[in-house]
Amino acid sequence: MKITFLGAAKTVTGSCYLIEAKGCKFLVDCGMFQGHSKEEALNQEPFPFNPAELDFVVLTHAHIDHSGRIPKLFVDGFKGKIYATKPTVELCAIMLPDSGHIQEFENEWHNRKMERAGQIPEKPLYTFQNAVDSIRLFQSVRYDEVSKLHEGVKVRFNDAGHILGSSIVELWLGENGDETKIVFSGDLGNKGIPILRDPTVIESADYLVIESTYGNRLHVDSKSKVDRFVDIISDTVKKGGNIIIPSFAVGRTQEMIYELNKHLDKKSEKYNQIINIPVFVDSPLAVSATQVFRNNLDCFDEEARAYIKNGDNPLDFPGLQFTQSADESRALNERKDSVIIISASGMCEAGRIKHHLKHNLWRKESAIVFVGYQAEGTLGRKLVDGAKRVKIFGEDISVNARVEMIEGFSGHADRDGLLEWIGKFNRKPGKIFIVHGEEASMNEFSGSVIQKFGIETVIPSKGDSFVINRKGVYESESKISGKATYAYTRLEVLDMLDRLMEELNEASNIVKNELKEEKDELEIDELKAKLKKFENSILDIIK
Repeated sequence: MKITFLGAAKTVTGSCYLIEAKGCKFLVDCGMFQGHSKEEALNQEPFPFNPAELDFVVLTHAHIDHSGRIPKLFVDGFKGKIYATKPTVELCAIMLPDSGHIQEFENEWHNRKMERAGQIPEKPLYTFQNAVDSIRLFQSVRYDEVSKLHEGVKVRFNDAGHILGSSIVELWLGENGDETKIVFSGDLGNKGIPILRDPTVIESADYLVIESTYGNRLHVDSKSKVDRFVDIISDTVKKGGNIIIPSFAVGRTQEMIYELNKHLDKKSEKYNQIINIPVFVDSPLAVSATQVFRNNLDCFDEEARAYIKNGDNPLDFPGLQFTQSADESRALNERKDSVIIISASGMCEAGRIKHHLKHNLWRKESAIVFVGYQAEGTLGRKLVDGAKRVKIFGEDISVNARVEMIEGFSGHADRDGLLEWIGKFNRKPGKIFIVHGEEASMNEFSGSVIQKFGIETVIPSKGDSFVINRKGVYESESKISGKATYAYTRLEVLDMLDRLMEELNEASNIVKNELKEEKDELEIDELKAKLKKFENSILDIIK
């Protein structure tokens, strides 16, 4: 068997792994890259395999960084089955067409710029209809059942506790009379996440591919995160501001609704304040996703089912309102009272959240509360990292609002959660591949695994291939083609441009502040000469 790491390798997004076994070729996940231009440009790169030759796809869950390039796979010739749990299939049926709509919208905007520059228009990554058509390839599978997908290939989906329908995938691959078991953690959930069950304990594996999003961090405990959340709401309301929560339409939004509902009956001044605050879920996709949650109550944990048994809908409460139209969304920013707005996208890269940030970031009375991971290069990450000014819809916006990150609401297990899950294997994996994390997180988590279990780890780069069998792991001798090397070099240039743009914005702010101070003529002349030299360097690049 050979495994090639095509995404989520030394980065968090773009999860995609190509498995080649005797007479069979398939993918585990086919996600979209998100973040810097370097990462997003990878979405446009041709697949390094012929999609028409794939036998099937195994999908761990519906989040776009795991499923988002499935319609492109379909457009490029894949016509096999996509195996996933029932909730994942239902969520993809709304998320992928939504993604297709975004691709078309952004492509139209991009092409208008290209036409003005006299350049040839480009096609979108895929369209709304492409995504709709790809849904017919999906086939639902049940949790906990072993299924034969191909001669010598068996699979079992186990609850990962990350989002509704998320899975830990056990794969058994037989070759030459020998069977090798490899486990993919997918995105592993936090224990005690609202609504969802805890991640399934896996008994054994020959090899493990595990995420490491929070592999070097610890979350705050459940009680602390809720108290902190309530304190932020209380303090913001006293100042007359709004609470803006950038939230992923699937997962975090429903959990925020659940947490607010769960704590409304607490008898305290702060909790009483929450009862009277209007809460708006401003995302058509989140509205549809919430309905999928309501249609899959069998996947809820015991606490959530107890609420339902007692006649309480854990995804609804007085004061909760869902907005659908753009007019309803715009009206939220015209209100004079304090409101809580939960809106997608969770990383602030697209959707209605950008409008709410534009209207609230400059207000010192308001608060922006992040409850999920923010990828490098995204607007959300810049805000969490303390940016003083950001650009939204081409306009510079001062960041005066209170910005908070509450990691305890994250759907990803932290370092100790990941280690605890590995520790419950009765037969530990012989080697662990660490993926889906920033490099610092992966390196530190690798050290933790080695120290605690003495298991050898591998941190693969994008494009790395390994031959795997029961006897061991051998790095494949296949090399990246010249064309692929050219593509990587081009992506590195895009990454450099991103960094230069950020540094230029920072330098511009520093120079403007210095000019406000009293400077003698010589200092001004020196500064002017440096800027002229920099301008000439830019002109040389353009030439």
